[in-house]
Amino acid sequence: MKKLDRYIIKQILIGFLLVALSLMSMLWLTQSLKFVEMVTDKGLPVYLFVEMTSLLMPRVFSILSPIALFVAVMFVYNRLIMDSELVVMKAVGISSFVIARAALFMGIILALFNVFVMNWAIPAAENRFRDLEFEVKNSFTKMMLREGAFTTFKDTTTVFVDKFLDESTVQGILVSDYKKPQEKVVTVAERGKLEYTNEGPKILLEKGTRQVMNKQTGQFSSMTFDDYVVDFGDISVAKKKDKGVRERSIPELFAEAKNPETSAKDARAFKAEAHRRILAPFFNLIFALLACTGLLIANFNRRGQGKVIMISILAMIAVQIADMVFTNMARKYEWIIFLMYANCFLSLIITGGLLIKTPVFRKKHKRETLNEA
Repeated sequence: MKKLDRYIIKQILIGFLLVALSLMSMLWLTQSLKFVEMVTDKGLPVYLFVEMTSLLMPRVFSILSPIALFVAVMFVYNRLIMDSELVVMKAVGISSFVIARAALFMGIILALFNVFVMNWAIPAAENRFRDLEFEVKNSFTKMMLREGAFTTFKDTTTVFVDKFLDESTVQGILVSDYKKPQEKVVTVAERGKLEYTNEGPKILLEKGTRQVMNKQTGQFSSMTFDDYVVDFGDISVAKKKDKGVRERSIPELFAEAKNPETSAKDARAFKAEAHRRILAPFFNLIFALLACTGLLIANFNRRGQGKVIMISILAMIAVQIADMVFTNMARKYEWIIFLMYANCFLSLIITGGLLIKTPVFRKKHKRETLNEA
């Protein structure tokens, strides 16, 4: 790799990291706000909160990576123009394609990295996130009970815990049961142990008192016990969902699309997602070329390259919108997948062709000198 390429790549890499990390930090903060309720209402541990929000980052990176690279490449090449470095490069005979090799290299590297992110990191992260979310929302664990607070299940049972000794053992517990409309049962115990069985969650109480009040007759009864089991029944609010499209790898998506039991609508959705995964890494390369092509082939303007930059941004937005539209339409009409590939590779062909066909300044200048002679 030549010094020129290393010089430009270093600047693009620094710019990309700054833009990508800034955008990812903002989106991480935005996404984390959705889990505040789990922290405040269910006492979600901090480590689990950080893990769940971090599992969203591979998906966020795959979306932001092309945009961050576009911004970094455009900033670097525009700065080269403003500092007259690009003018000097062209004056000594360096072609636009050679100058664009740094952007091309960064686009290829990020495209290869996004192949890993899209097809391995995201499915693994989404599966882990789905498991954690289900456990937090539906499992009868410490996360559903909070020290010093009343927790109600199914509007029929209320539990108060004084202190947790470990993940499943509590000290000082009160259970108020009003499953039967005519009775109210209050059970108080010194200790309790949480257990989860196939029939549902249970609490094994030790050394306590059970009091029953009949609302119709007003009869009151009380008993003491050494061991007593409170059965909550099935308090899960939902069953675990099957894998979605984001949680499957490309081979799994194609296999599910060919499954005879899969509906036509779902089969189209699986195919559209699989082809989107194949094409998504290429947009790193496309956006890198879109960012530098206009600046490299346009004439130098002392007033700045505002018009060229605006056209490049509009071209990037148009390609991104076309990809989103075609991906959504492919879930309804399978033949639209062809347009997804056309949108991707036409952009590569056009930008690459413009860079290759741009004449070298020195050769053009030499030709004009010979004509004058």
